[in-house]
Amino acid sequence: MTTNSQVERKDFNDVMVPCYNPMEVIPVKGEGARVWDQTGKDYIDFAGGIAVSCLGHCHPIMVNALQEQSQKLWHLSNVMTNEPAIRLAKKLTEVSFAEKVFFANSGAEANEAALKLARRWAVDVHSEEKSEIIAFKQGFHGRTFFTVTVGGQAAYSDGFGPKPGDITHLEYNNLAELEAHMSDKTCAIMMEPLQGEGGIISPTSEFVKGVKALCEKYNALLIFDEVQTGNGRTGDFYAYQGLGVTPDILSTAKSLGGGFPIGAMLTTTELAQHLKVGTHGSTYGGNPLACAIAEAVVEEVSKPDVLNGVKEREQWFRSGLEALNAKYHMFSEIRGKGLLLGAALNEEWQGRARDILVAAGEQGLMVLVAGVNVVRFTPSLVITKEEVELGFERLDKALASLTK
Repeated sequence: MTTNSQVERKDFNDVMVPCYNPMEVIPVKGEGARVWDQTGKDYIDFAGGIAVSCLGHCHPIMVNALQEQSQKLWHLSNVMTNEPAIRLAKKLTEVSFAEKVFFANSGAEANEAALKLARRWAVDVHSEEKSEIIAFKQGFHGRTFFTVTVGGQAAYSDGFGPKPGDITHLEYNNLAELEAHMSDKTCAIMMEPLQGEGGIISPTSEFVKGVKALCEKYNALLIFDEVQTGNGRTGDFYAYQGLGVTPDILSTAKSLGGGFPIGAMLTTTELAQHLKVGTHGSTYGGNPLACAIAEAVVEEVSKPDVLNGVKEREQWFRSGLEALNAKYHMFSEIRGKGLLLGAALNEEWQGRARDILVAAGEQGLMVLVAGVNVVRFTPSLVITKEEVELGFERLDKALASLTK
């Protein structure tokens, strides 16, 4: 077994496909909202593995679930079912509108299942002509060829040959444009109930309610991609619950396993019947190990004190960012909801989000970006006051170093 000391950052370039450009440090240990690298330097984690580590690193609840299940059963395939999968599915139907659940490994796969279900429903119930999928510019739905094409960022989908067809991209929060475009040929609208990668853009109440009404008018399905917004991230268990609009299909992943890979598509009994035996599947989807961990995560995160704590922590972050902005005058606004927040850079600082990420890293703080003009924060939902304060001290130093 190779030890950490024998692995260096330069080895990454030798053996990995070059589609990532990771930071120079290699973390080796995490606890709560803290991470330590190979040299023993500690970092405060305001990134949460891109909204994944909802209970921080190595939370005892997750460690116990992993250890217990690891002694029992790891994998079966869907030739058989298993207890953790059924228990987790039941739990997800209790905390949401859903009546039926399909398990996958990732958000992209959950979205793939959602899109395939929508198309299959349209063919079964209506006709092959009802195939248009409407999504929104700057949206992000995953990296499979179908989901990346539905996502509204051409830079991610161009250059791989012919794309899946009948996908339309419109402006997020532009209800008039959607109304003018929609027809009986529209099969589904896929949207994030708060755009993440696209810059932390919240929907207006008018927009999200209007989208739902148009879906009803044209008999189209509403798919909410809650991969980033779900599992307590916005202070509701799912973001739709705070918007007063219920989708027909919802995808969830990222924080569902708190760091263990798992995704799920949630829907109604009526729609679920269109994915009959043989129409879709996943080798690892619903495996006992992932489901046991996710069950522990959902059990914990859905507690009222954890969800209320997210709203409280949002205020810690907002006031921390406002205090820094009074000092450095970098941000035009603080966007988002719960612990999915974005500090949008003002005119003077355009294009410098990554500079802030790098400077923060040097000071021992992990943050994210959402495009070139927004610094993104998606920390643990149970991050402590002490960790937040220490993180802001380090962010203060990072911003100071950039303004010199």
